[in-house]
Amino acid sequence: MPITSRRLILASALGAGGLLAGRAGAQEVPAAGIGRAPALPAPDLRHETRNFSRQIGWPEGKTPRAAPGFAVTEYARDLDSPRWMHLLPNGDVLVAEARTLPKPARTAEEREQQAQQKRAGTVTGGSANRITLLRDVDGTGQPERHVLLTDLNQPFGMLYREGRLYVANTDGVLRFPFRPGETRIDGSRAERILDLPAGGYNNHWTRNIIASPDGRRLYVSVGSASNNGEYGMEEERRRAAILEIDPDGGGQRIFAHGLRNPNGMDWEPVTGALWTAVNERDNIGDNLVPDYITHVREGGFYGWPYSYWGSHPDPRMAHERPDLVRAAIAPDYALGSHTACIGLQFLRGTAVPERYRGGALVAQRGSWNRSAFSGYRVAFVPFAGGRPSGLAEDFLTGFMPDPERGETHGRPVGVIQDARGAVLVTDDTGNRIWRVTPAV
Repeated sequence: MPITSRRLILASALGAGGLLAGRAGAQEVPAAGIGRAPALPAPDLRHETRNFSRQIGWPEGKTPRAAPGFAVTEYARDLDSPRWMHLLPNGDVLVAEARTLPKPARTAEEREQQAQQKRAGTVTGGSANRITLLRDVDGTGQPERHVLLTDLNQPFGMLYREGRLYVANTDGVLRFPFRPGETRIDGSRAERILDLPAGGYNNHWTRNIIASPDGRRLYVSVGSASNNGEYGMEEERRRAAILEIDPDGGGQRIFAHGLRNPNGMDWEPVTGALWTAVNERDNIGDNLVPDYITHVREGGFYGWPYSYWGSHPDPRMAHERPDLVRAAIAPDYALGSHTACIGLQFLRGTAVPERYRGGALVAQRGSWNRSAFSGYRVAFVPFAGGRPSGLAEDFLTGFMPDPERGETHGRPVGVIQDARGAVLVTDDTGNRIWRVTPAV
C-alpha cells in the first residue's frame, strides 16, 4: 500500500478530521474534504449512515493529549453539559451549561435517530439552563465557582458590554444589568431585546453572540431548522444565518445567510474580518459536505440548502433557486465532512508559541453521519496575512481513544483564551473544562 494511502487510512481511523498532521516541519497529507480547495466526490443520495459514538466518561487522572510543547490540566469538572464560555474584563470565565433536548419527531427517520442518540448517551435528561462563573484569582488553574444565572432556555452565547450581560438563549437574546466582580444576577431583571426561532435540526438550538470590535453592532448566529430545507423554506426565515443588530436589539438585518449552522465567531486579528465555523449538511455522502471556517462577507450567501462549497448543486434543492446556486460564495477552509466544527478562536498574545499566534483553533465535536468517525478533536489552522496558510494540525486529541469501539471520553465544543492567554476548551459530554498551556 502506498505511504499516502496508509496515512489517509490512519488519519480517518484516528478521527483526526481527515488529515494527518503533526509537529512543525512534519510531512502533512490532506485527505478528502480538507483545505482551501477540498476534493469533493459526487453526492450520494442513498447515504443514510447513522454511526453514533458512545459516551463513557473520563477515567480518573486521564486527560486529552495536547500538541507537542503544550500541557493539559483539568480546569473544572462536574459541570452539566458545559457548552460555551466568555471571558469577562476582570478575568472571570463564564460557562453556559445546557444540553440538547428531544423534540417532537416528524418522521420515522427522526424517531430512529433520537432513539440511537438516547442509547449513545448524547441526549440525556433535562438541561441545566444556567451560567456558572469561574474565578481563578491566584492563577493556579483551580477556580472557585459561583452560579451566576439560572432559569434560562438553553443558553449558549454570552457577551459583556457596557454594564450589561447579553445571553443568547435558543429562542431569543436577553440582557441583564451586570458588573464584572459580581457573582449573582437577578434573573427577574432580564430585558428581552430579540426574539429568535427556537430549536432546530439535531443540535441546531445553539445561538452565539459577539460584538463588533467597536462595540456598536452585535452579531447573532442562528442554525437551520432542517438538514436541507425538507420542511419548506418558510421555516428557515431568519435561520441558517448571522443576524446583525444594535445593542438594544433594533436595526435588525441579515448580515450573511446560507450558513447551515454557524456557531463559533471571531474577528481575524490581521484583517479584522468576521470569521465563523459552520456545520454542513448530512445524508449525501461520507465525504460530503465538508464543515468549514470562512470569513463572512456582508450580504454574502454561502449556498445552503441549494448548493455547497460555492456553486456545487445539492441535487435535492438546486432546482428551486438556480440564481442562488450561481451566487453562492465558496468558503475559505474545509475541515472534513461531518466533523461538527463548532468552537472558533484566533490565538492572540505571547502566552502561546510564536508559530501559533494569529492561527485559528477549531473545536470539532465529532461525526455521526459517517462510516468512519471524524472530528473529536481541537484542530489548529495556521494563518498568514489573514488567510489560512497551511494544513490543519491536531491541537487537542484523545477524546475518542479507540475509534474501532466508537467510545468517547468527551467531546470538545467551545474554545477561548483566559486572562493569562491559556486555552480553555469545554467538553460537554465529559462535563469538564480543559486548560492547555505551554509545557514548562
